[in-house]
Amino acid sequence: MSIKELYSIQNTPYMQEFNDTIKEFISSEKWTYAKTMPEWPHEYIVRSKVDETLFVETVKHIRAFGYVGSFYKMSITYFDHDGMTYWTMGAPVEETIIINRCKKENSYEERLKNGTLPEDKNK
Repeated sequence: MSIKELYSIQNTPYMQEFNDTIKEFISSEKWTYAKTMPEWPHEYIVRSKVDETLFVETVKHIRAFGYVGSFYKMSITYFDHDGMTYWTMGAPVEETIIINRCKKENSYEERLKNGTLPEDKNK
């Protein structure tokens, strides 16, 4: 039984930090500010513009060691690292084209807790 499976059985979150290769990847890439969503300040990288292998490794890490949270009614897997929250939109890895990140305080969970959520435009 893997460590992750053991934690899952115990209903305890298990988070493994990004390895040094992923840390270097996310710190060296140029992230683009998502200007179409100013009410949700975040930035993203696009698969076709970065190293394919490192992109996939990062997506797999987020999915394997992240935690399930919400974005309004959507369920999303998030991963926190160094004050930032990372996520994808949940498509299969081979179809995932974007990794997003925001400051932890701008995440849905934190804004919900602090009462600073913008109105849900998809109601």
